[in-house]
Amino acid sequence: MSGGYRLTPDDLTTQVTVLAALGDRADGLVRTAGELARRLPKLGTAPPALHLAKQLRDAAGHPGLTGEVTVASAELSRLHQDLAATVADYVREEHDVAGSLGAS
Repeated sequence: MSGGYRLTPDDLTTQVTVLAALGDRADGLVRTAGELARRLPKLGTAPPALHLAKQLRDAAGHPGLTGEVTVASAELSRLHQDLAATVADYVREEHDVAGSLGAS
């Protein structure tokens, strides 16, 4: 089979595993971003420093970094679920086809 591509269930399962690991790392980023958003930077007590600290905290909060990472993590999770379901369907169909060819 020259110039073609061979797709095996093991290849697909490996991709699902890799995607799950990426999802775990994204969840870790969500936790870290949330911790960053809860922490008020120590820039001093002068009004400009307090204003800057609040802006930095807001940028890390839900509408900022934490929100963006949360959305990315949810998308990655959805992609992982879709890929896992596709792999399961593929393996089931492959098994059914192999069974019907063997029964002939």
